[in-house]
Amino acid sequence: MRFLRRSLSAIFLLAVTLGLVGIAVSSIYEALQARWSQEARERPGRERVFAVNVTEAEPQSITPILSSFGEVRSKRTLELRASAAGEVIYIAEDFADGGEVEAGALLMQIDPQDAEDNLAVAKTDLAEAEADLRDARRALDLARDELAAAEEQAALRDRALARQRDLVERQVGTEAAVETAELAASAARQSALSRRQAVAQADARVDLATTTVQRRNIALSEAERRLADTAIFAQFSGVLSDISLVEGGIVSNNERLGEIIDPDALEVAFRISTSQYARLLDPAGRLAKRQVTATLDAFGVDLAARGQISRESGSVASGQTGRLLFARLDDAPGFRPGDFVTVTIEEPPLDRVVLLPATAVDAAGTVLAIGADDRLEVLPAEVLRRQGDNVIVSARGLRGRQIVEERTPLLGAGIKVRPLGTEPEAAADAPPQMLTLAPERRAKLVAFVEGNQFMPAEAKERVLGQLSQDQVPATVVERIESRMGG
Repeated sequence: MRFLRRSLSAIFLLAVTLGLVGIAVSSIYEALQARWSQEARERPGRERVFAVNVTEAEPQSITPILSSFGEVRSKRTLELRASAAGEVIYIAEDFADGGEVEAGALLMQIDPQDAEDNLAVAKTDLAEAEADLRDARRALDLARDELAAAEEQAALRDRALARQRDLVERQVGTEAAVETAELAASAARQSALSRRQAVAQADARVDLATTTVQRRNIALSEAERRLADTAIFAQFSGVLSDISLVEGGIVSNNERLGEIIDPDALEVAFRISTSQYARLLDPAGRLAKRQVTATLDAFGVDLAARGQISRESGSVASGQTGRLLFARLDDAPGFRPGDFVTVTIEEPPLDRVVLLPATAVDAAGTVLAIGADDRLEVLPAEVLRRQGDNVIVSARGLRGRQIVEERTPLLGAGIKVRPLGTEPEAAADAPPQMLTLAPERRAKLVAFVEGNQFMPAEAKERVLGQLSQDQVPATVVERIESRMGG
């Protein structure tokens, strides 16, 4: 009985549910029929207006800045090499990587014992050769005296022969006496010839002794040079680099010991494109000696040094393009050879040009300007220079026009826009943002700067001075924390 009652209740509820569903379907169908029977309404289209940032094109005179990256080098670098082999018996206290030395200072000494012995032997050989030369000159003088005596005796014999012949002509003398005088005169001439030959031999001995003395002098000079090569002196004042030598070590001939770098004679080498190089030439086609500025980013404080272009590379290396230029740095405190710096050069000023954001010019060299009824127009713009995020364009046809700063695919000719005024001058004149640091944050920044071994002392002092103030520039804090990883 209970089962039958429950079954009838379920059937009743199912019937009620089906009825409600049918009523709902009928209502929806009637609503759709009413909607379909209505006439379609046309809504009037509304033009979309875009808001854009604009800047007014005012012609002015702008000095373009050519920017590149370069490496600081030293114009005076001396490589230290051992000119003699042997044991190192002395090393200067400052003979280490980074040590500062003065011109003429003794840097190291190699054991000079062998060189001193060779010098003593060379001096002895020279003394012996000089003694032989003096003996040869005395022998030459004696030979000349003997020759003079023999010639004098030959002259006497000739006069005696002449007297005997005179006596024979006067029939007073005999033929035998004449023959005896002739034999004596001939013997005297033979003796004079022998003495003349002795003089020639003595003269040759003098020449040989003179040559020997010259050779001994050369050997002495070489021995003195080898002795001097055992000591290495600083040729100029500078800083030592790449030193790898200890006292008591053995060095070989021509072994590299390090190098001396003059930190006050610095230059920067940087590469520019061929088109940039062409803009630096004077009317005669020569590279102009323009002023350059080298900037080194040093933890929030940019070290800057002024200089002048001095020369250019003689050729273009294989696989390279553009030109490699060198600029002499006049005063570069804190700079060291090997620093990677940013180099800027002021080009000749351009007149009647406009400075625009790079996003305002498309690849075809056109800009969008606000025209009548706030609709956009496409105007040609001749791009003369690119300056980072900006471009310098010719002012021809753009004077007084409002130029769209940022172009998007939605903007084009005829589009209606709503210009938004920009105030770049006010933004440029805004003071730098300052931060008040918590004691823990300030101590962390100071500890990082003090512990940095690669930061120049001048830059470190300036950064610590800024961190000691009540308010610190936000840019300084951001740069330091970016290097800390915080």
